[in-house]
Amino acid sequence: MMRRVLGRTGVQVSRFGLGTMVLGVWGNRDRAACLRIINHAIDAGINLVDTADMYGQGENEEIVGEALRGRRDEVFLATKFHNPMGEPDVGDAINRRGNSRRWINTAIDESLRRLGVDHVDLYQIHRPDPLTPIDETVAALDDLVRAGKIRYFGVSNHRAWRVARIVSLCDQIGIARPVVCQLY
Repeated sequence: MMRRVLGRTGVQVSRFGLGTMVLGVWGNRDRAACLRIINHAIDAGINLVDTADMYGQGENEEIVGEALRGRRDEVFLATKFHNPMGEPDVGDAINRRGNSRRWINTAIDESLRRLGVDHVDLYQIHRPDPLTPIDETVAALDDLVRAGKIRYFGVSNHRAWRVARIVSLCDQIGIARPVVCQLY
């Protein structure tokens, strides 16, 4: 499998990654088959595995975590946060989404639990949040890097001007820039 360096990280990842969105309730409901797909990809040399908390309301992260048991060190693991999690009319569901520091800290802990790992390599802002200032979001992500819960952060589904604003803000406040931009 061909490899390339991920941005300016120095980390080598497979040229192709495994996007797992359709493993579980959103596609293939055969859990054993999902585990085989992930393990076959790793056996074939793919070391970049991408998921998100919202895929199947966490079920996808559980499947990925189960597949990675005993293989965690073989992969560069990416997940995302932003979208609503949980039942919409239960408890404080209105705050179980978005890009606030409060939600980011809860979301990463829940993702780590579902994945069965102590850190993720890449934590991505799944979508922009018009309610949360981007400086709060990037500062919270920088804190997660310092806490060892994530290694890098990136953005997904952001327009170019917004990515440029995030990069500029990171430079202004002296924190690491996002290392990836996953396009629409």
